[in-house]
Amino acid sequence: MARQPVAREAVLDAFESLLIEEGERAATLDAVARRAGVSKGGLLYHFPTKEAMVSVLLERLDRLLAADLAAMAGAPEGAAAYFIKSSVWADTGLDRVFVAATRLAEVAHQETLQRIAAAQANWLELLAADVGPGMAKAVLYMGDGLYFSAMLARGPGGPLPEVEDDVESLLAAVERLRG
Repeated sequence: MARQPVAREAVLDAFESLLIEEGERAATLDAVARRAGVSKGGLLYHFPTKEAMVSVLLERLDRLLAADLAAMAGAPEGAAAYFIKSSVWADTGLDRVFVAATRLAEVAHQETLQRIAAAQANWLELLAADVGPGMAKAVLYMGDGLYFSAMLARGPGGPLPEVEDDVESLLAAVERLRG
């Protein structure tokens, strides 16, 4: 019994990787089972449907976003600086699950769209408390642009791009607008 959670996580990790690398259509039950190194029966034991995998993936997203929001709320440098500094693709669990979720959002998966909208609303709330409502969206868009630009420049499996100068420039811009 102790191995079941490991197999379940391996299946979920395989699903997440397929979403990231190939998209929602390629993330079939058969493909996920192959990637995870389990039989289709083993996959079905943990996830009877693809939607069940999506549901647990979104729970993972919620859990990691909650931890990130807590860190952002308590960041000594402020929410805006934290958001920009953390808006760099670093291949973390949050990075991976968020990109996997965006692949589901691309095909208009409603629950995923709602979760991403909720995440953005939570980020905006913290940012607004730090830099005001007008600047909050600008900071959100700065971070999103930095994140997706770095992710796309990297490509699957490529090296992480150098973005330290971009991060410093954005942090300086936020400080100028604050002052």
